[in-house]
Amino acid sequence: MKELIERLRNKFPVKDEVFQKDALSFITTEKSQAIELVTHLRDYEGYTHLVLLTAVDWIEDGIFQLTYLLNNPAEKKDLGVLVMLDREEPVMTSSHHLWAAMATYQRELFEMFGISFPGSPRLEEPFILEGWHGIPPYRRDFDTKKYSQETYFQRPGRETHDPAEHMKKKMYPEGS
Repeated sequence: MKELIERLRNKFPVKDEVFQKDALSFITTEKSQAIELVTHLRDYEGYTHLVLLTAVDWIEDGIFQLTYLLNNPAEKKDLGVLVMLDREEPVMTSSHHLWAAMATYQRELFEMFGISFPGSPRLEEPFILEGWHGIPPYRRDFDTKKYSQETYFQRPGRETHDPAEHMKKKMYPEGS
């Protein structure tokens, strides 16, 4: 894996690398070079299988982290390519032309995080959240408790227990 990353470093701006396991590593690159790097991995380095495209919301840092996880079936190795996006204007070049499944991942990230991939097919059509209006629910500033309280009613007979007190009563019924 180290040899591969050195080759990549000579062609692309690889900022950081993490060797997590023998067959799993991650590299970070610039947004402007990410699709070219992923294409190179597919076409020249044997990383022909797209495992997934996912995102993480680093709200404290004001960024989204995209992770393109690729697999080299011949070598049985995985490489994650990390790209940081500005959280205030999350836009990434579409890579739907590289793998058919990429369009589906991009639709999901658009709907759940609000990350746009201009040119990706059917990007703005409802996908998972039909009729959803408001902040995308996978963003960390989405208040799930508030949404739940405003959307659903409290069922009769439901009780809320303090977990610590509830477990004390369950474990030590005589001492309560």
